[in-house]
Amino acid sequence: MEAVPARARAYVACVAVAALLCLLPLPTVRTPWWALALLAALYAGCEQVAARWRFAGTFYPVLLAGAFLLPPPAAALVALPGALLSPAERRPRGLRRIWRAAQLAVSGWAAARVHWATGGRDAVVECDFPYALVPAGIAVLVFCLVLSLLDGGILALADRIPVRRAWRGLFLRSLAPVVVHGLAGLMMAVLWRSPYGPVAALLVLLPMCVSWWVFAQYHRERAAHQATIRALVQAVDIKDEYTRGHSERVGQASMMIARELGMDDARIEVLRFAGILHDVGKLGVPTRLLRKDGPLTPEERRVIELHPEYGHEMVRGISFLGEARAAVLHHHERLDGSGYPYGLRGGQIPESARVVAVADAFDAMTSTRSYRRARPVGAALEELERCAGSQFDPRMVTALVRALTRHGWHPAVTADEAGEVDEAGVPRPRPTIAGRPGARR
Repeated sequence: MEAVPARARAYVACVAVAALLCLLPLPTVRTPWWALALLAALYAGCEQVAARWRFAGTFYPVLLAGAFLLPPPAAALVALPGALLSPAERRPRGLRRIWRAAQLAVSGWAAARVHWATGGRDAVVECDFPYALVPAGIAVLVFCLVLSLLDGGILALADRIPVRRAWRGLFLRSLAPVVVHGLAGLMMAVLWRSPYGPVAALLVLLPMCVSWWVFAQYHRERAAHQATIRALVQAVDIKDEYTRGHSERVGQASMMIARELGMDDARIEVLRFAGILHDVGKLGVPTRLLRKDGPLTPEERRVIELHPEYGHEMVRGISFLGEARAAVLHHHERLDGSGYPYGLRGGQIPESARVVAVADAFDAMTSTRSYRRARPVGAALEELERCAGSQFDPRMVTALVRALTRHGWHPAVTADEAGEVDEAGVPRPRPTIAGRPGARR
């Protein structure tokens, strides 16, 4: 069983007690039990389908329809059977089920309470549009806010993440999908109260299920992309053990530069791929050259300089990489035209390659080699600024400096980098060996 801190268990217990308190008034309120049973069964079925599709998510339209149709204690009960019976992939499974059930019960109760307090029940019964959208929108916001607050709390306590960082962005990231699910839940509630009855309400779920299935396929495809990239990087790490972990760190630095430049999320992801895969062409270089300790001969250097072209040949058929393929080919070009493989100059070098070139050089200087120790981050940034305009794009250097000033440099130790472990079982990072700015490896 995975260890869960005592304070996290206490937090889950407190949320579970809060959920029970939400349910206490249930015997005293007028509840349409058949509607409650149908919604609870429907939600439980949706959770089982989600588990079969291996889709990480919750089908909120049914829960929000319950918040719009039922009294608050009954709305809190809708989620319990499905959450308690749904499979949990990670241990401790029982604690995870209790946490999810309690979290959804409290969020559903809060949404229903606000919806009823703002006159939403009458608006739904009378199909009073567009006024019905106002209390429903407020209820959805409250539902999302409570979910985010509870999620941030468990992240801070269970994963020991700083409180501000645990809550940062949670609400905004979850708001859009919850709003869409809220609109579907409102349509279900209105049709449920119409002369057509619950059968018509269930039809609302058909397009939602289709969109959910499509989204699940997207996540599967994304996971397959990640697995493809991981396999290529692992192959490079095995072949060139001295640069193990270098690719992951270059991907991280490339992502930081892209964010600082204001690129959209899709392009940031592509540039992360570019950084991770920039040295994949080393698979085509003889191992004896990659692991040679002494200086390279001119002939050996020319062989090493073929690795960008080898890498481009390997990835050019992988369509989802987009402009990352150009970065793999051109990340050793220099603004003054003295780089390789084609000696491109200035704006001829693709922007993605200019990003990766700076990220690659930065990690090379801040990593340990067999013949020298790693430079401090400040010294590496000074070297990048010195070479800006001749070797590196000044915009990319400035973006990296700003990003590191704001966030610092905290390269994660991946499983592939891990060597020995300490007494607590935490992996110690291996010394990494990478090229320096201007080096031809």
